[in-house]
Amino acid sequence: MKRNTVLVVMFFIVAPLVLSFGSLGIMMVRNEEIGYPVLLLYIAGAVFAAHQFAKNDKASISQAARYIPVAIPAFVAAFLAALLMIITKGFLGADWWGVYVFGFFPFLPNSFITFLTGQHIAGLLAPFLYYSTFLVSYMVYFRNNPLRMGAIFSGTTAFIVCFSVIGIVHWQRSQEVLPSYGFEYGNGYSSVDLEPYYVNYPDNRLPRLDEPASFQIDKKEEMPVLDGAEAAFPVYSAFANEVYSGIGDENYDKKRQVEIVSFTNTIYAFERLVNGEVDVFFGAQPSQAQKELAERSDKELVMTPIGKEAFVFFVNSKNPVNNLTTDQIKGIYSGKITNWSKAGGNDDKIIAFQRPEDSGSQTIMQVVMGDTPLMNPLKEEIMGMGDLIEEVANYRNYKNSLGYSFRFFATGMNPNKEIKLISVDGIEPSEENIRSGKYPFVVNLYAVTLKDNPNKNLKPFLEWMEGPQGQYIVGEIGYVPLN
Repeated sequence: MKRNTVLVVMFFIVAPLVLSFGSLGIMMVRNEEIGYPVLLLYIAGAVFAAHQFAKNDKASISQAARYIPVAIPAFVAAFLAALLMIITKGFLGADWWGVYVFGFFPFLPNSFITFLTGQHIAGLLAPFLYYSTFLVSYMVYFRNNPLRMGAIFSGTTAFIVCFSVIGIVHWQRSQEVLPSYGFEYGNGYSSVDLEPYYVNYPDNRLPRLDEPASFQIDKKEEMPVLDGAEAAFPVYSAFANEVYSGIGDENYDKKRQVEIVSFTNTIYAFERLVNGEVDVFFGAQPSQAQKELAERSDKELVMTPIGKEAFVFFVNSKNPVNNLTTDQIKGIYSGKITNWSKAGGNDDKIIAFQRPEDSGSQTIMQVVMGDTPLMNPLKEEIMGMGDLIEEVANYRNYKNSLGYSFRFFATGMNPNKEIKLISVDGIEPSEENIRSGKYPFVVNLYAVTLKDNPNKNLKPFLEWMEGPQGQYIVGEIGYVPLN
């Protein structure tokens, strides 16, 4: 008597499909973590299904014909998971995992809900848990007619190999990918609270001139639209506060800044400049990719320096290291120096954080490295709108961390007693050393515009920024004036 095909379809396709819809019910009852209850549902369902299948499986077939079809789904799930871990380097948000999800289509309802809620592992574990639990339960039922030891050994070895591969890839990824940290402010664009620098915030921190600005714009439609880097926001917000008449009188909204004094961070702000949505971009020098973007758009950039700044490196306040040479910095960020003991510190692994590509600080870091290639940055997984996104990790102040930024941002906008700035080549990033150019990594803060911008107020506004009143604002904010 041959095996009943209806039974196979019932317990290998219909049963997991029913359990998948059951996971939707769990989601409706529990709005928080649903992963564990769902996985327990699959384990319990597999035990029951295997018992019912075995009880009704009266076919007179060979041992191989009995066990191989039951074992194949579990093995395919383990093998495919291991293969995809290698291909995607352990990133569960990669499109390749769609092969796994749609390959085990009876679990689609479960996969949909677990992926939507960010519990990707629960979604990917479900097929293997069901089929492997089914297999073990089936073998227990037929324990009086067990598999030969050779078959058990071969199958166990195959599963161990698959899980070893998964474990190794996951461990390697854990060395480069950190738990999600994310930006807390500005709809995810900003790592610090910029509200105190809003022009219409009643108690803003913006410095004021002792007399009216020598250049003012009265009509709102003639006011250049400003945007730029996070670290530059206080500067251009203070410029607007002095030059744009009545701008500070607009109704205050904590969630929404005045549109003509906007902030979308370096990457998006520069794109807005090239697209004509913004008249002035404030930040460090554009990256090579940003320059190429302007060239492709047939736009000529005009770079107006408005202040000086130091590109600084910082460590945890308890780190004994107070100085790094330029060569040591290059060695660390190229991956050649991996332990603080090689740089005058304790015997600890160096966790060197980077910034996203095309951000102002990353552009300067690439200048610092010169011809020395940067190692791959630490990353983090961020969940948004049902998608798992891999991004460059934000700085965490671990005892063995190393990070970089601009001096004003690290000490003025985002002061933290738990970090300390370090010297480079024995020279501190002090205002005196920045002014004299003695500190090795002095950079300009720029107001970047497009040469073909027709706004008549743009040129005199830039001249005012370079003049005594504009430079006074630059100094009062915390940057170093040009003169």
